[in-house]
Amino acid sequence: MGKITTAYIGLGSNLGSREESIKSALTMLAEADNTTVTRVSKLIETAPLGDAGQPEYLNGVAEVKTSLSAAALHKMLIDIETSLGRVREKKWSPRIIDMDLLLFGGEIINSPDLTVPHPQMHLRSFVLKGLCELNGELLHPVLKESMNKLAQRLCGGDFMLNPTLPQLVSVAGIIGVGKTTLTKKLSNLLDCKFILEPYDANPFLPDVYAGKKELALDSQLFFLTGRIEQLNHNTLSAGHIAVSDYIFYKELIYADLTLTAEQLKLYKRIYQPLVSKIAEPVLVIYLQDSPRSCLERIHRRNRPYEQKIKPQFLEALSRGYDRLFADWKSSPLIGLSISDFNYMDDANVERLANQVKSYVAVQTSSVIPTKAGIQLFL
Repeated sequence: MGKITTAYIGLGSNLGSREESIKSALTMLAEADNTTVTRVSKLIETAPLGDAGQPEYLNGVAEVKTSLSAAALHKMLIDIETSLGRVREKKWSPRIIDMDLLLFGGEIINSPDLTVPHPQMHLRSFVLKGLCELNGELLHPVLKESMNKLAQRLCGGDFMLNPTLPQLVSVAGIIGVGKTTLTKKLSNLLDCKFILEPYDANPFLPDVYAGKKELALDSQLFFLTGRIEQLNHNTLSAGHIAVSDYIFYKELIYADLTLTAEQLKLYKRIYQPLVSKIAEPVLVIYLQDSPRSCLERIHRRNRPYEQKIKPQFLEALSRGYDRLFADWKSSPLIGLSISDFNYMDDANVERLANQVKSYVAVQTSSVIPTKAGIQLFL
């Protein structure tokens, strides 16, 4: 008998007797030579990806020990699917049984017939939930993160890579946390466009920070119109990465803190119809640090109009961001505490950039812009 490898197999069915189909597949797997089924997660019901008109799935994950190669195990899974009546039609079509080789030890395989780890497993809560049940501390061989951490990034959501959409990565966090520095570093490593908030171009901002509330609405509308131009579908290219040093939805956090009740009412009337024009981020990176540390950075960089920012304002901003991301399901969300992630360390940022590549879908037929430092001050 050859080397024994621990592998993980994703199980799914949304046609016929779903549970019976999964049990039959597991029985055939257990009875096969050179392979032992050691554990199986609970089966959970999930909505289908792709065609929403399909029946719901039952999904689970099996842990197996095998002396087979990854290719041989993969062939066995296909043979079991076929013997149980699996018909391969278009992608995301309903199926009586689905068996995906998720992980094969710590191996990374990229061949015409097999990719391991499964290339989108980190985007599927229904897969990660089963893996976490079996071994939450198991590391993803490419992303180098535990299944528990990868599951936290999805907040229970399931996502697909879609190269027909702009691949916007938004870096979020309070003033002074380091968003712009990280954005520029990521865009350089990813060889893509970066989009910066036009702080210095806002003529109303110094007066607002100085306490002139009557200009707060002007300031917010300046930012709103600029962001609509920067992040709309016509500005960003489908299948191309762009990294922004803000997330559009911070607009309402700032509006709630800076506008009077009447100003806020008017602002929301203007804001709501414009939201549909914005490209949704495919990934959000949420940088977090204490308001005190952020205020120290603000003082060090010494922008005159920021020197009157109070700790209480940063604390309120921090609470606003925490509320925004408490149940975020619009995209994967990578939360990074500055106490654990030093963005001044190039090795840390390079590791993050390599992870970002697994959350974006770049059009392979198109050429990604090679100039990284594109600033859009509108």
